[in-house]
Amino acid sequence: MTTTTAPPAGAQPGTPQTASPASPRKRGHRGTRTPGEGRMAALLLSPTILVLALVIVYPLLSAVHQSLFRAESGLDADGFVSEVDAFVGLANYTDLFVGETGRRFLNALGNTTFFTVTTVVLETVLGLCLALAMNRAFRGRSFLRASVLVPWAVPTAVSGLLWRWIFQSDGIANTLLGSEILWTAEGNASRAAIIIAEVWKTAPFIGLLVLAGMQVIPGEVYEAAKIDGAGWWRQLGSITLPLVKPTLLVAVLFRMLDALRMFDLPFVLIGPGKESVETLSMLAWDESNQLRYGTASAFAIMLFLYVAVVAIVFVKVLGADVTGAKELKLISKRNRTKATRTQANTDQAIAEQKKAEATR
Repeated sequence: MTTTTAPPAGAQPGTPQTASPASPRKRGHRGTRTPGEGRMAALLLSPTILVLALVIVYPLLSAVHQSLFRAESGLDADGFVSEVDAFVGLANYTDLFVGETGRRFLNALGNTTFFTVTTVVLETVLGLCLALAMNRAFRGRSFLRASVLVPWAVPTAVSGLLWRWIFQSDGIANTLLGSEILWTAEGNASRAAIIIAEVWKTAPFIGLLVLAGMQVIPGEVYEAAKIDGAGWWRQLGSITLPLVKPTLLVAVLFRMLDALRMFDLPFVLIGPGKESVETLSMLAWDESNQLRYGTASAFAIMLFLYVAVVAIVFVKVLGADVTGAKELKLISKRNRTKATRTQANTDQAIAEQKKAEATR
């Protein structure tokens, strides 16, 4: 069956006209799926979802449930004193801001924030310097890259014991400084010891991630900058830092979330029960060690909320692309642009064909 169309303006009567092909219907991702793809995807993802539910969702819900109860002494049916878990609602959370419990919580919150901000800033600066040094071509670069991995490879507990020996009253630190500072006691000295040990261990992590981001920068970009007369500092500010910003932001985010949960390093290096270095994780552990599981669960939930809020604010404000969603959107936008251009070229070719046939 042939389809005829009205002749365009200026065409002679009787001239055969070709029907313009219908534009392909745009279909979304749902339209391109086969009936079994959704079931197959759910089947393949089910083991991962099950593991995540067991190790994340269930412990979180259990902690929330436990935080609503508190151990209290009471009399059982036989008249003996026994410990029972009484439902107290949000009392464990309201107690975090009053009395002795509130004082310890606010102190631990302040210590956690102080250690996180201080160590992450120092690690970012030092890690960036390490990345810049390892990215340059010089004799012994391979040895430097291998040696940088050593602090990061050492377990945190072993690192804490190592620095505890260094910071002893008769240790290497006091010998080099010619002083008798009590690094592992209360006060600012213990905080400085924690910061030094933490930066020494985790700065290579940021350095290696930033180095990976620098390796993908084309060398032609720096060559063009040199031809334009840009110096090293100008190249750093205009080329290196902007191009490694996504990698740097992700590295800083990971280190920030890890520092907020700091426990093992101050626990091994300084010890528990020290007010000047007690973090939220150490406080929750201490409460659970005293069999006050309701209060310990409340501390853990508050730490979870604190970490979640920091992560969300960091991603929204600074734009750290943790999940790769921005990259996927950019690729999708490019594909749509390419498809639009292809369709426009096709329509233009059809229009030119019609015009050529009309002028015959």
